[in-house]
Amino acid sequence: MTKTAATGSLLGLALGDALGFPTEFNDVPAILAKCGPWREMELPGHPVAYITDDTQMALTVARALRTSGPSLAPERFERPLREEFVDWYRSPDNNRAPGNTCLRACALLETGSRPWQEASQPHSKGCGANMRVTPLGLAPGLTDEQRAGGAQLQAGLTHGHPTGLAAADLTAHAVRLLAEGTEPTGLVGMLRSYAYENRETYHEAWLGDLWRRGEEATPQSFIAHGWDECLGVLDRLRDALREPSPETDPCLATGAGWIAEEALATALLCFLMFVDEPVPALRRAACTSGDSDSIAALAGAFAGAHLGADAWPKEWVERIEHRDELLEFGAGWDAP
Repeated sequence: MTKTAATGSLLGLALGDALGFPTEFNDVPAILAKCGPWREMELPGHPVAYITDDTQMALTVARALRTSGPSLAPERFERPLREEFVDWYRSPDNNRAPGNTCLRACALLETGSRPWQEASQPHSKGCGANMRVTPLGLAPGLTDEQRAGGAQLQAGLTHGHPTGLAAADLTAHAVRLLAEGTEPTGLVGMLRSYAYENRETYHEAWLGDLWRRGEEATPQSFIAHGWDECLGVLDRLRDALREPSPETDPCLATGAGWIAEEALATALLCFLMFVDEPVPALRRAACTSGDSDSIAALAGAFAGAHLGADAWPKEWVERIEHRDELLEFGAGWDAP
């Protein structure tokens, strides 16, 4: 992993989230009227740049990983995840336009008397499944199976649709590849290969009988449905990158990002159009007609994993909400 990949990725996620906070639910003309030219967008908020539920929930996953310890296992991870999600649900700071799926599932998780699979929302593949998964891509010492199983488990606690599971797994894998030094030019091809390799891999130890809440006949066909939808949007991403158009709303090419696979693809599009220009990547992601904060958060996670902590303006980092906790997790995961 590059020297400060974890710190850079976590800061990038939070900065993108904060930059996209005021532009979510606006179309591009409205954003330009509010913020001026997209290439000149500045981080809002003085003295504090506030984040949304995207960063809040990414931190819940990071805390659950810390509680679980180095030997990540399904039950050891599920319990702190449930507790962290419920704590977030109850928090007075949970007022940043949280997603309805997360709220419904967390209300059911709060009872504590039912298996988590019964709280999961089986027909939702909203981007809440993968906006918070970045810590699974950054935490050191995990096997491929632990990373994939953990990524899908944290998605499944709220979003039970197979595409939410696959997109979260794919997002964590993309973060990990970039943190390990993968060249961005080969990233889409590697993600496609990963999707094909795992197309019928159902992580039963991590997911239990979640597949039975869907509409497929077998666990293999259940998860394959999710990977196939991810492969479809990766095809759209590949086509968009053949003739990239930075001045065009990225959502027109790869989707508005309200659903998990489109949030991944549109964030990757913003990152890959500006591989060595992380701030323009965040600005382009925040100036989109879709789920701007989630798209920008993921674009920032990718850019920071690739370029490290020095990618971000110091004056932005100094103002970001939860700065100290983000830096603490980053430093711990970046430590040799």
